[in-house]
Amino acid sequence: MTSSNVSVSHAARDSVLSHARDGAARDPPAEVCGVLVGDRDAGSISSVRPVSNVADDPRVAYELDPVETMAAIDDVEASGADVVGFYHSHPESAPVPSAADRAQASWPGYLYLICNPDGRMTAHEWTGDDFREVTLTVD
Repeated sequence: MTSSNVSVSHAARDSVLSHARDGAARDPPAEVCGVLVGDRDAGSISSVRPVSNVADDPRVAYELDPVETMAAIDDVEASGADVVGFYHSHPESAPVPSAADRAQASWPGYLYLICNPDGRMTAHEWTGDDFREVTLTVD
């Protein structure tokens, strides 16, 4: 994905925010994560697949469950859709890439969407070296 614009459907945005709010309601709050589904060439996200966060400290980090992630990717590809990228929440901070997010990003050219339960949401393409912010529009 090399576009500077990405569109997200209302349903996908609402699913991400609902998942983020569920994580924020835990005690202590926890980051949530999942797979973004859509059309990579068109730069669009049509749906999401939530995946369990298996990080040691989910309050401040996320790690996609590898088994669930591979099953989600296989399912997405079998349906004819594309994996556009991944999402996670920052339940207690701004939706911008953290040092931990940069350290664990590993899919160059894919989108990393970050949200806060209050509705703020940003999107970033991982270049292999750093995140490049892209404009996110809701369609």
